[in-house]
Amino acid sequence: MMNTERKSAKALIPMLVFIILYLLTGLVLQASGAEMAFYQLPPPVAAFVGIIVAFIIFKGSIEQKADTFIEGCGDSNIIIMCLIYLLAGAFSTLAKASGGVESVVGIGLSLVPVRFLTGGVFLISSFLSLATGSSVGAITALGPIAIGLSSTGGTNPAMMLGALVGGAMFGDNLSIISDTNIAATRTQKIDMKDKFKLNIRMALPSAIITFFLFLFLAKPDGTPQISNISYNIVDILPYVFVFIAALAGVNVLVVLTGGVFFSTILLLTKTSFDLLNAGQLIWEGFTGMFEIFLLSMFIGGLSHMVEKEGGINWIISKIEKSIKSKRSAEVGIITLVSIADIAVVNNTVAIIISGPIAKNMCSKYKIDPRRSASLLDTFACIFQGIIPYSAQVLIAAGFTNGSVCPLDIMPYLWYQFILLIFAVASVYIPYANPKGEWDYEKDLPKDSANSQKNLQANNL
Repeated sequence: MMNTERKSAKALIPMLVFIILYLLTGLVLQASGAEMAFYQLPPPVAAFVGIIVAFIIFKGSIEQKADTFIEGCGDSNIIIMCLIYLLAGAFSTLAKASGGVESVVGIGLSLVPVRFLTGGVFLISSFLSLATGSSVGAITALGPIAIGLSSTGGTNPAMMLGALVGGAMFGDNLSIISDTNIAATRTQKIDMKDKFKLNIRMALPSAIITFFLFLFLAKPDGTPQISNISYNIVDILPYVFVFIAALAGVNVLVVLTGGVFFSTILLLTKTSFDLLNAGQLIWEGFTGMFEIFLLSMFIGGLSHMVEKEGGINWIISKIEKSIKSKRSAEVGIITLVSIADIAVVNNTVAIIISGPIAKNMCSKYKIDPRRSASLLDTFACIFQGIIPYSAQVLIAAGFTNGSVCPLDIMPYLWYQFILLIFAVASVYIPYANPKGEWDYEKDLPKDSANSQKNLQANNL
């Protein structure tokens, strides 16, 4: 339990060491011309340095500090979050291997008229990111196609890439298997379907406006040539299953386990795969999530140490000076996660850092945790999709071999800017607030028919 009395700015030093080390390394490498500079130092390594600093400067014996750290690493929400990461990685890898990504792209290209391909790229990127849970994956898969369509059709390549990145961030913000979604829902202890319902009220109108802007303002000068389009409807069924099951309220661990099973069965129908191949792909999916798995445990342990020393209380006490109402408390959460993302250049990390503070603010200022989860994920995705040194923008620009730089793409990141307007407006016009009240004592929705059952399960 958090110490509700102690407040200490000194307790934040280990967390600041982690953030500053990660940021400065990226800035130095960027100045030296390194490729993907902000992604050269693995975040768990920077977090490990912060943990060492915490052990050095915090009071108590090594055993006491180790117990506190391990208690944070072993928090039930951290463990569940890590299990979800593993299953999401396995599902994504299996679904991709069975042809799911190619089929999503193929269906999109076959349905979109060639004269509307910039809007089409935004749409396809949105669905691909939504299905796979990865904005980077969507950009990597569609990037070469987008640039090829731009060059043959006479479309501004920076505008085409802006559509690509915007669609990828739309899907990342809403995807059931996105690591940002997982982090936001687990740190706030809410169901994924609840966050989806809130996020889509902001994201969908933003996406519709963006789509029509690209349709009418980005028509190609020529006629892009598209060839070799192929797809299989069956290959996208695992994505459909996961999406529908998650929205229906099925436990996310059950949903993803079912997705892994479904994808494995589908994969085994391919003549070149057997159970051993499927097992290797599942392991590949697990290991692909190792970095975020380890980082979540490290940050969980470090955050618990910082919390016990009074660091989170100190932050809240400073934020309180500008908080006059629930509305200004929401602005505090928005500011916190936005600055964190600009600093660490990773929306998942920004949510993991900001999540515990946001959760404490929810209890203190009676903010519905479903709303805080929505704000955390939305604003982390907005800034991750805008800053010119993010992985998403850097990878997109990299497909042009230097002819388009990240700054050239920024004016065409229409979706992110429109979503920013809708998201800020939601603070002052409560159109994206959850229905029903939250029970802050039981930490469950008051209107949930299964509240007591869920409470009993949580106490087991």
